[in-house]
Amino acid sequence: MSRKITIHDVADHAGVSIKTVSRVMNREPNVKSDTRDRVQAVVAALNYRPNISARSLAGSRAYLIGVFFDNPSPAYVTDVQLGAIARCREEGFHLIVEPIDSAAEIEGQLAPMLTTLRMDGVILTPPVCDHPDVLALLEREDVPYVRISPDRDLGRSAYVGMDDRRAAYEMTAHLIGLGHRDIGFILGHPDHGATHLRHEGYAAAMADHGCAPRADRVEQGYFSFRSGFEAAERLLTRDDRPTAVFASNDDMALGVMAVANRLRLNVPEQLSVAGFDDTPGAKVVWPQLTTVRQPIAAMAAAAADLLLRGEARWEGETPPSRLLDFELIVRESTGSA
Repeated sequence: MSRKITIHDVADHAGVSIKTVSRVMNREPNVKSDTRDRVQAVVAALNYRPNISARSLAGSRAYLIGVFFDNPSPAYVTDVQLGAIARCREEGFHLIVEPIDSAAEIEGQLAPMLTTLRMDGVILTPPVCDHPDVLALLEREDVPYVRISPDRDLGRSAYVGMDDRRAAYEMTAHLIGLGHRDIGFILGHPDHGATHLRHEGYAAAMADHGCAPRADRVEQGYFSFRSGFEAAERLLTRDDRPTAVFASNDDMALGVMAVANRLRLNVPEQLSVAGFDDTPGAKVVWPQLTTVRQPIAAMAAAAADLLLRGEARWEGETPPSRLLDFELIVRESTGSA
């Protein structure tokens, strides 16, 4: 078995000191460009992988970024991980992903983990990003954090998001443009800030286009397939069912399509269905799902970038924020009324 390459080997091959190699690996300034290039070439040639524990002991960083989530959509969580991991790898950081699904876990699980691991920062996804106890704990432990799509206290931390209200407005307007005047809407989890914004966008588009929104056309969901299925059963088994249903995420929209199939309703000839997120399932189902492409992975990468650049600890009155664009993806699940 070949011997493991060490930082001493890199220094010897590059003709520099161990300290210089460390500076290059840690992306510190004050290293000449030709020296940096030479060290990086040796690192690549030798396939050197620094020991994260040794790096942590040598400096003030642990080279760990955390992601805390409480979301029933596996596709959403996967996209967050992929986006954050891609950005962290560029800087030699590692990612720790932890579900937070009960208040007891905040003090019993989260607090000891923060103390033990000395994370360099944390990314919070909805609805954890608005949980007051989580925010208070991170601030108490002096751990910088960036929130994805927070609903309140925007001046409290750095955050990344998109215009959920506008996206829902445009999707509803698209359905109205196809001739639909009777459009059902399935809400997301009530604890998620995006739920209220997407409902506001739907209601505003209906009102602006002269389609009085009906309370009995809005059903509660929880961002899961099952909740979308159950909400669709309530909407579609009525004698005066809507001609289109807009669900607040793709998982629930797939539940709507499953109910439509069970009731022998052809999509989109007898029922148009739209979702939100553009998860992989939107392209696997047939007909393929019309949806809003939310840049989930890109938002996670942007959140990681704010942490890695040190911008999560800001100076001044306004924390840094990044708003990313959405895209309306029109596929076969929507058609003329």
